[in-house]
Parts: sequence; structure tokens; C-alpha cells
Amino acid sequence: MTGSLLEVIALNVRDAVAAEQGGADRLEVVADMAADGLTPSPETVAAIAAECPLPQMVMLRCDANFTADTDVLDRLSRDAKELKQAGAAGFVFGFLDGAGAVDLTATEALIHAVSPLPWTFHRAVDHAADVQAAWRAVRLLPNLATVLTSGAPTGVHDGLPVLKARADNGDGSIVLAGGGLRPAHVPVLLDYGIRAFHVGSAVRASWSDPVEWRLVRQWRALVERD
Repeated sequence: MTGSLLEVIALNVRDAVAAEQGGADRLEVVADMAADGLTPSPETVAAIAAECPLPQMVMLRCDANFTADTDVLDRLSRDAKELKQAGAAGFVFGFLDGAGAVDLTATEALIHAVSPLPWTFHRAVDHAADVQAAWRAVRLLPNLATVLTSGAPTGVHDGLPVLKARADNGDGSIVLAGGGLRPAHVPVLLDYGIRAFHVGSAVRASWSDPVEWRLVRQWRALVERD
């Protein structure tokens, strides 16, 4: 990848087309942002694939928490198969156990289910009981593309020190900075060596409104500044 990567949350075809028009590099395709993003339908992914060439990183998540039992994993594995066939280019998932550590059993089960496609470990890492231990566990997992992180459960503003520490520790190439990301954060993150950015609410008036391509274009210009 040359330059910076800009990923935009898309709920539907209209969002995807606007993201492409604005200069996004890829999509995170989700449903139900009231629950912070759940698994979309195969029909949505197929419809986007028919109208938009951007790669779709598709959320695999049944509910708003970060845990997964055997039933949830079985369901998500079935979903992954259907979503692959519909046109997913990769997936977004990640789980914690009851103690707040990365649930390697659950996460590895889904890595196997989506293989050989790449995947993003989502913001569960920000909610881990021991964030450094969580990063050590995640960064060694196979086919990992990026880790969607704000550095803190409350958003990028509070997580900047953690994001700097991750970059200083050699993880800058897999950090996908998102979650409360604002324009003022971007130059700081670029200085840290972080080159991948994730936006959702920042490119639309509200979650009930569509992505606005002009706002995506502004972010495109912003993340390309040196």
C-alpha cells in the first residue's frame, strides 16, 4: 500500500458508492450501528459488490458485546461462508473472554472459517483488561490485516498515548485508527507513523443519513498530508 488507507463504514449501496466517489480505499460493511455494528446480510454485500469495486471488510458480530460462545461461533462461521460467496474481501471480528483477555479459541475459530481472506481485529482490543497483553496476542494471529483501535474505549482523543506506544512498538503498520477520530487527530497520528484511518459518523450527518462523498473527499485529502 502506498500513501494512506481510508476505510469508510457503509450500511448499504448508497453509502458504498458515495465512499468510492469521495476517494475511500475500502469499506467496512455493517448493519445496526445502534449496536455499534453487527453482521450485515449477504444480500447487502452482494448488492454493494454489484455497484462498487471497493473491497468490503464485513463485520462478523451478533450483538453489542465482545464475547462468543459455541452457538455464536457456529452462526458466525455460517454467516462468513455466505458473505464470502456474496463478495466479501475480508472480515472484521475479535473476542474477549470473561476475564477481559483476547479469546484466542473463538478468534482462531473464525480465522479458520474466513481463511484465506484477511481480517481486522476490531475495537475489542481497546476494552481488554490488559491492553498490552491483548496486542501481543493479536499481532501474532495469521492473516491479520489491521487492528481497528482508538487506543481507549472512549475514543481516539483519550487513546493517543496508547496509539503512539503501539506505533513506537512496531505495530504502526497494522493500526487502523478509528472510533471518535477527528480531523485534528490525523496529523498527530501521521507523525506517529500510522497510515490507516477509519471513519463512520464523521462522513455523514447522522447514522440515519447517508455517507456524503464531499466529506469523504475532505478526509481523503487530510490523510494524505505529510
